[in-house]
Amino acid sequence: MKTIFSFYCLLFATIISAADPLKIWITSYQDKKYYEAMVKEYQKLDASFEASIEAYGFMEMPDKLNIAMKTGQGSPDIVQLDEVLFSVFLRGETPFVDLAEHVNKDAKLSGGFHPQRLALFKQGEKILALPQSLSAYVLYYRRDLFNKYHIRKEEVATWEGLYEVGMRLQKDYQQRFMPLDPSYFEVLLRQRGFQMFDNKGQAFPDMSIAIDTMEFLIDLNDNKIAQLPDRGTIFDPVFFNGDVMNNEVVAVLGADWYGLDMMQNFCPDLDGSWGILPMPRWNKDEFPTSRKSSTFAGQGLSIMKSSQQQDRAWKFLKWVMSSKNGNIERYTQGNSFSAYMPSWIYPEMTEGSSYFGGDSMGKILIDSSTDLPPIAMNPKRGICVFLLREKYFASIIMGNVNPKTALDKLREALNQAPKF
Repeated sequence: MKTIFSFYCLLFATIISAADPLKIWITSYQDKKYYEAMVKEYQKLDASFEASIEAYGFMEMPDKLNIAMKTGQGSPDIVQLDEVLFSVFLRGETPFVDLAEHVNKDAKLSGGFHPQRLALFKQGEKILALPQSLSAYVLYYRRDLFNKYHIRKEEVATWEGLYEVGMRLQKDYQQRFMPLDPSYFEVLLRQRGFQMFDNKGQAFPDMSIAIDTMEFLIDLNDNKIAQLPDRGTIFDPVFFNGDVMNNEVVAVLGADWYGLDMMQNFCPDLDGSWGILPMPRWNKDEFPTSRKSSTFAGQGLSIMKSSQQQDRAWKFLKWVMSSKNGNIERYTQGNSFSAYMPSWIYPEMTEGSSYFGGDSMGKILIDSSTDLPPIAMNPKRGICVFLLREKYFASIIMGNVNPKTALDKLREALNQAPKF
């Protein structure tokens, strides 16, 4: 009997060790380094665990995933998608495993994720991904340039105050305060308390507010308080090499991952020159539903239905999203600030950052987290963001088309897009 038992133990161990490495697809080199480190950490708990991690470009990932799904070849077990691109895969039957049963029965996870972030990756009661980042917006500012131009931090606590500072900078120094980006339209719209889609899927349900928000951005541009970078976005390396390094802007509006990843990787020489402030607030009398901050983009991790190792994938996903080291390392390695709220108690999550002159990003984000706007996820969200960026935003800002005409055309294009 003992011999038979030993045989089955050996057989089971052989099967486990022979399992294929888990395939994990992610969307940045910074994330690749992080997940490689996490695999090594997880192997301390499961020596048999192996994973192959591939990094693809932000826009390349959906194409790679679609090809794998259509051909049935090489599909990953776990895939990381930005919430904007995630929306594209909400057409009909999704390719992702419903994680709701796992999450809801687990005391560590149930209620652990920030509700606004978890809702991004839900379809009805299904949980199709776990959110990786809080993605709350802050104002990154240049300490040296604030001193040079005699700007007090409290002056930019509101949008009215920022506008006045921007006008003064132009009058006295011909200096621009910040850049513009197509994403700022949605970021500001939702901070005001409104959305691009309502819960019924209607685009721009509050069109008058959407137009007013775009007109505010036009006003910033016309008065040279904020203007589009040469390539039309703050997410292009040229923006950092040009506008930022040449001191053409004194502040940038961005999410946690923007400051932790992009700014530090593209502008290492500005270590210590930056600081962090809360996102400017709207006047509560004018916008009573406005919020402390706003969000845009941010990654989620899903398990593919095609995976033959769904149980192993879930165990790793659960660990990396909820473990102490997994969350601390994601923040301190320059990735993102976790959406898993129990991790916020660790001192490392609120320590000051040398890159940001000792400011604590974590403290500002945690304070903002109590008042983040919801997002009504919609299969056409990705299309809307893409069309706004590629076709409409620059034309509106430059005065080639008025915002009402452009937004009406965009809404018509969305209404005519295939229904999923």
